[in-house]
Amino acid sequence: MILSSKKLTLPTADQALPGRQTPMPVHNQHFVTGQPIAPPFAEHLQQAVFGLGCFWGAERKFWQHSGVVSTAVGYCGGSTPNPTYDEVCTGMTGHNEVVLVVFDTDVCTYRELLNLFWTVHNPTQGMGQGNDRGTQYRSGIYTSTDQQFIEAQASKVDYQQALTAAGFGLITTEIMKAPVFYYAESYHQQYLAKNPNGYCGLGGLGVAMV
Repeated sequence: MILSSKKLTLPTADQALPGRQTPMPVHNQHFVTGQPIAPPFAEHLQQAVFGLGCFWGAERKFWQHSGVVSTAVGYCGGSTPNPTYDEVCTGMTGHNEVVLVVFDTDVCTYRELLNLFWTVHNPTQGMGQGNDRGTQYRSGIYTSTDQQFIEAQASKVDYQQALTAAGFGLITTEIMKAPVFYYAESYHQQYLAKNPNGYCGLGGLGVAMV
């Protein structure tokens, strides 16, 4: 399949699809953990958002990690309000496929989640991940606190050192303060728990975090 250049270039706000004011309906129970996937969350829990390719496999990586209480898939980083999956796939929303991770800091640190993020995908591929090409598959870290932002930037420096030593190229991951998170359609939530033989295109580079 030949992709148009728009699929590999983020649209401007003026070019982006208009979207809608109505949020996506949310079935507020995690298929695996039974916990809520939408706020409010318990006060002792923190939230983090990551983009690392197709969100089906990405979400599974996180819900399997100790200390992660809940996860949800959705879209962020673009201009279109309340987008649909089909709209995101056009490349004309600017959104990325992302995972919202809700975690207990008494069990799991944000740095542990960062280490998982870096090592389970290829953060050097620009607008794509594996065979999935397009702006919605870009690598991204979207932070909810100033401390998360500092830790994310530091972890990028550390992992770049490890990648360089192993002969790989420069990291293309975008790191920014978390924009609005829009929930994806219910059938995408915990997709690989509902469809164990479903598609997962994630693959790391085999390089451990230093």
